Amino acid sequence: MTHDIPLADDSFNSSDDEAVEESKASEKLILVKQLLERLQSDLNKVFQILSKSNAEVLRQGSDLLKTASRIGSISQEGDSHIIEGVFDGQNMIGPDGKQYSVPANYASKSKLIEGDVLKLTIQPDGRFVYKQIGPQERVRVKGVLQKDAETGEFEVLAEGKKYKVILASVTYFKGEPGDEVIILLPKEKNSAWAAVENIVKGAGGVESDRVAKLLDFDVVEDIRV
Repeated sequence: MTHDIPLADDSFNSSDDEAVEESKASEKLILVKQLLERLQSDLNKVFQILSKSNAEVLRQGSDLLKTASRIGSISQEGDSHIIEGVFDGQNMIGPDGKQYSVPANYASKSKLIEGDVLKLTIQPDGRFVYKQIGPQERVRVKGVLQKDAETGEFEVLAEGKKYKVILASVTYFKGEPGDEVIILLPKEKNSAWAAVENIVKGAGGVESDRVAKLLDFDVVEDIRV
């Protein structure tokens, strides 16, 4: 006498597999949602950075472009191309509206400020040679070195306003957040950028004593390059 052996019911295993798949799918959806939320947050920060003082930056850029168009020039000297334009804090704006890259080390060493008139000689081999031909009248101001909380870039807080500074100037003096800084600004106009003249790293030493004397001025001193 034979007995039929009942086949195993696969319905339970199938249900378990479906539950597992649904759980995995749910976890993926949660992960995707978290990633999208994080991306949205990062994009909001980017938009905030881009819109930060946007009107002021556009206005200053427009003023510098107008100045470059008025006093700048483009000419030829032998095989060299000559362009005279205005420094905007990072680059030179030519009368053609183009931006010409200024080496950070040169701008830092020369302590260039917004509005300085530069002469660029583009030599036949493609080399850029800059010369400062129209320095603006400057004022000396003291401030505090800090980093922008959003961009991480160095800036100087002076007289209630934040100024951008060239990184090469800060690294040359080994500046750190909290250091006192002496900056140069245009006397006759507002600017977004400042030139670093010196950084005070603490009391003591000949250099600190010399800089401390500069900081003792109650009235901002006018200086020319």
